[in-house]
Amino acid sequence: MISTVLTLPCGVTLNNRLVKSAMTERISNRKYEPTKGHQQLYEDWALTGAGLLITGNVVIDRTHLESAGNVCFDDDKMLPKLKSWAASGKKLGNHIWVQISHSGRQTNRFGTARPLAPSEVQLKKLGLFGKPKAMTEQDIQNVIKGFTKAAKLAKEAGFTGVQIHAAHGYLLSQFLSPNTNFRTDHWGGSLENRSRLLITIIREVRKIVVADFPISVKLNSADFQRGGFSEEDSLEVVKMLDQEKIDLLEISGGTYEKLAFFLMNEEGSELKESTKQREAYFIDFAKKIRAVSKLPLMITGGFRSYDFCNEVLSNGEVDLIGMARPFITNREDISSFLKGELSHLNNLVLRTGLKQFEDAAEGGFYARQLIRFSKGKGLKTNMNPLWCSMFLVLYEFRKAMAKKLS
Repeated sequence: MISTVLTLPCGVTLNNRLVKSAMTERISNRKYEPTKGHQQLYEDWALTGAGLLITGNVVIDRTHLESAGNVCFDDDKMLPKLKSWAASGKKLGNHIWVQISHSGRQTNRFGTARPLAPSEVQLKKLGLFGKPKAMTEQDIQNVIKGFTKAAKLAKEAGFTGVQIHAAHGYLLSQFLSPNTNFRTDHWGGSLENRSRLLITIIREVRKIVVADFPISVKLNSADFQRGGFSEEDSLEVVKMLDQEKIDLLEISGGTYEKLAFFLMNEEGSELKESTKQREAYFIDFAKKIRAVSKLPLMITGGFRSYDFCNEVLSNGEVDLIGMARPFITNREDISSFLKGELSHLNNLVLRTGLKQFEDAAEGGFYARQLIRFSKGKGLKTNMNPLWCSMFLVLYEFRKAMAKKLS
């Protein structure tokens, strides 16, 4: 099944069911444009044979970066560089989609001291995030225009689809969550109101890219926080998305405060045994989605064995298999995996031995690998875990200082 084609609702066909999910590249130039490093990365990933490559966070507002080195799709003048990036990702006839995002309150202090957000709810993690300003109506309209502008540029550049990021605690996820959206206007309160920004953006993007261009949404199954965006909320939003005729729904979960994709549940203990046995982190929630929606469905997180990927595809539990880290740790093996010549991909785990540093160590390790790959270098596994845990903060600081001095 993993090697079979999939035709999306808009009529576009993917060559197979394997997707490289979004991973932040952090390699833009000082003008927030793509570089030759992006071409290197995506040409190499295209050669794996994966049917779809989804870019890392592309932001719509350069004052609200998800990370230093993000590309910002906001200027027609960067089209030649965007075209080169898009072309590099289509070497074997595969698709390359742009993940469009706004970080909201998850913009760190190196980007802005007072980020915009639905409400003034500060993210308190390592002192890296300032108290946000509640968005005005004009701010919200600017975000809508920013998403549509980015989608327009993506299509003009030759990217073959877009993904609207409404998960992982970024701005659209912040609007969806009652923990971060205390608004009393038509953008807050009821779930219908909290979903309004996401639905409006989808509709406006569809007007720009028209009917035959894929639109995907990345949505949390839950925030895994008390009083936050719940599974029940998520299922209701899925029903709304079903009416908007999007082409793919990707399910994930968590925020910067609860990194569900690092194998932890809401109580902070390890995932339950049944989930471990079935590899994919959100596979149980996929069954609930199937009961309320006919949207093509993709899950990212945990997939490592060829037989299990084929099992869930054959059972109709998902339509696409999303992988991220294997496209770093097993990049050279992906083509063999797709052909069934390799039964299992490695699950590399980096540990410092200090619980408070584990998330940062994992994130830093993979960020460093991507930067190496963009320079044409190979995988380096013998990195110091503690140094990796400090890498992202130091990287943000260095980039911020370089920007001020330029």
